[in-house]
Amino acid sequence: MSIDDSAKLAPAAPAAEEKTSGSLKVIYAAIVANLGIAISKFIVAAITGSAAMLAEGIHSAVDTGNEVLLLVGERNSAKPADAKHPFGYGKELYFWALIVALSIFSLGGGLSIYHGIEAIRHPAPLEDPTWNYVVLGVSALFEGYSWNVSRKALNKVKKPGASLWQAVHASKDASVFTVFIEDTAALIGLLIAALGIFLGHYFGNPYFDPAASVLIGLLLVGAAFTLARETGNLLVGEGIGPEATRKVREVFEKDEAILSVSTLQSMQLGPDEVLLTAAVQFRRCMRIDEVEAAIERLEKAVAALYPSIRHIYFESGALRSAMG
Repeated sequence: MSIDDSAKLAPAAPAAEEKTSGSLKVIYAAIVANLGIAISKFIVAAITGSAAMLAEGIHSAVDTGNEVLLLVGERNSAKPADAKHPFGYGKELYFWALIVALSIFSLGGGLSIYHGIEAIRHPAPLEDPTWNYVVLGVSALFEGYSWNVSRKALNKVKKPGASLWQAVHASKDASVFTVFIEDTAALIGLLIAALGIFLGHYFGNPYFDPAASVLIGLLLVGAAFTLARETGNLLVGEGIGPEATRKVREVFEKDEAILSVSTLQSMQLGPDEVLLTAAVQFRRCMRIDEVEAAIERLEKAVAALYPSIRHIYFESGALRSAMG
């Protein structure tokens, strides 16, 4: 019952519950919205020659591909644990979300900035903007729908009084917060594109439109860095946070079998799975059945507080202190 110099005293963790359809619903909604929007934007960009509209088309096309990558991550992260990956494949989702961030940075932001700069160097004559406005309006409706789906999913983990950004930071479901960040950037990008087109025609200046393309690219670069930071923290071993750790510590300290709690360390293994290690001191000279009973109490109490904590490990010194 040992893993290196620590021992797992808790009973086997329950089988992971079936992942709810919430994350997949968010992804499918984003795919449908972005695919239809991308096609319409490219058609109108070809007709009108709008650099901002082309940047928006690139943005939506990249977002569509990104959602497919998230589906790959969802599928792979659901694979059961095996000998090679004893804690399962939950972090695959974080890996693919990081790839999405790189995609947004390079394909979305990079291409939009490049095309905008080229259009500034060689501005195209102004065309009738009517269809641009039509597509931007329809795109806003679709993006708003997708954004609202991800917002509702985030609200499930949002604490009372917390902002949506705080909910993004607290969420461990990369599919949900990735789509939310993408859609937020998309809605802001639509506004920038509309302003660029409007100001260009209002002032008769062909440089506003490509300047909007550059701004959209910079917006996507910012979104990519934000997403990379969130997924990167989870990928390298983010814990449950100081507040949650404090509450778990209180559970241990209240148990009659525990004399003291030295350290509690946690690591997110997936959206709904956490590993917890505990350095504690049991009362001395406890019988093995008393230790087992204490472990069972602690496991149930922690699971009631945070169901995502599926693995609890105690340092081997805790056993020696109890049996000494």
